[in-house]
Amino acid sequence: MAPALQLPTLSETIITDASSENNNVTITRKIYTRVRLATKSDLSHIYQLFYQIHEYHNYTHLYKATESSLANLLFKENPLPLFYGPSILILEVSPTPFKEATNEGFKPVLTTFDLKFPVVEGQVEEFRSKYDDKSDVYIAGYAFFYANYSCFYDKPGLYFESLYLRESYRKLGMGKLLFGTVASIAANNGFVSLEEIVAVWNKKAYDLYVNMGLEIFDEFRYGKLHGENLQKYAHKNGGS
Repeated sequence: MAPALQLPTLSETIITDASSENNNVTITRKIYTRVRLATKSDLSHIYQLFYQIHEYHNYTHLYKATESSLANLLFKENPLPLFYGPSILILEVSPTPFKEATNEGFKPVLTTFDLKFPVVEGQVEEFRSKYDDKSDVYIAGYAFFYANYSCFYDKPGLYFESLYLRESYRKLGMGKLLFGTVASIAANNGFVSLEEIVAVWNKKAYDLYVNMGLEIFDEFRYGKLHGENLQKYAHKNGGS
């Protein structure tokens, strides 16, 4: 069991420059995190984070989503059972501890990281969380996943679509936290596997996943039918 958290004094935890030209928050010594399911209040942040991961991969020319289209994808009026439809875990950070959540379908995961170097939140207003009334909370990243199916298994698995951390929150162990949380969801809810596509050029991410138990199958290659090649089949068999 983790030791009880002690609330550090404000002076040793956070230094805020609230000037209009440089509105930054610097967190030192400890940073508190909360991993929770996304809600509609997160839409604008999800949109920004999805754009940023496209920037990271130099794919912004392919980014077609809008906040409206993401709302239709993620927050349907009649959603599938929990974790079967498109699901997003939001990673939040704060210089002060989070309260334990109650009465939620997925209990948020609360963690504390000891910092070896200061962490600067340079987009305070852009990424301030809108989830609850705790005002010193910032969106640091996300994990996106959903159920998938295979004729090799008699139960569904989870497909891990993407994970993204904003630059200030990398190299702290938060990627491991997010991936591990999704793996726990799979293991604790009857899913038979957790699958993903791993970029071989991203050695740090590749090593992270392998070290956490991901098995790489070299005999398979990722394939994708899309764009004009896909549209060749429009209005043929299977068309509406």
